Amino acid sequence: MTETNVASVRRPRDRRWMGQLGSIAQFAALCGGLAWLTVHGASTMGYGWQWSRVPRFVFRYIDGELIWGPLARGLVVTLDISAWGLVLTVVIGLAAALMRLSDSLVGRMLSRGYVEVIRNTPLLVQLYLFYFVLSPILGIDRYITAILCLGTFEGAYATEMFRAGIQSVGKGQWEAAASLGLSRYATYRKVVLPQALRVILPPLTGQAISLIKHSAIVSVIAIFDLTNEGRNVIADTFMTFEIWLTVAAIYLAITISLSVLVTGLERRLRAHA
Repeated sequence: MTETNVASVRRPRDRRWMGQLGSIAQFAALCGGLAWLTVHGASTMGYGWQWSRVPRFVFRYIDGELIWGPLARGLVVTLDISAWGLVLTVVIGLAAALMRLSDSLVGRMLSRGYVEVIRNTPLLVQLYLFYFVLSPILGIDRYITAILCLGTFEGAYATEMFRAGIQSVGKGQWEAAASLGLSRYATYRKVVLPQALRVILPPLTGQAISLIKHSAIVSVIAIFDLTNEGRNVIADTFMTFEIWLTVAAIYLAITISLSVLVTGLERRLRAHA
């Protein structure tokens, strides 16, 4: 390979690294600006920072034993609800997308009605309907109610992602599966969905991040998630800025970690394509 060719290969890589460094610098500048505004605003109010008291609400050691604080316990509840909600989101989204693409008029109407109703009503209203109407009828507790509500809400958005991913698979793939005598189920499982996954994964990751953030709303039905535990700590200590900033940092760490994880998975899928 000539020096000219080597230089031409290196230039895109250099530009990519420069672009990533620029994005990191912009993010750092934004975080720094927000931190300065917070500190400056609190100082004008005469607020006394008490950061040294924050760690005990996450974890602490007592007689050599690790004791998890309320924020850590709330984080476990948030992750648990989000994980089960994501499973339900995928199940509902895939089922509704298959109904939307089916030959059944009733199935298409039900799927379209579900998507339109859920996407055009507020999540908080839906949560109250689930909790005060559906929960007593089904005899389920508030924890299951929260998972059902989040899964149903996010599933309406995931439906369109699955539908777009399935429709992105070329017509030739369907015809090849039919020529091999594959059933409709086998065609979806072995041919269509594995190829559609590469299209579905990036927006579905964003939906998973959205679900984690939306899970904070379950605190209104007295579920002791991260947000609710943060509110209780503030009520006891009046450390408003410190606790809310800590809660926000925890949410940010979770969502960024998820984004990095799925970005690596997406690259691996492209490499094996």
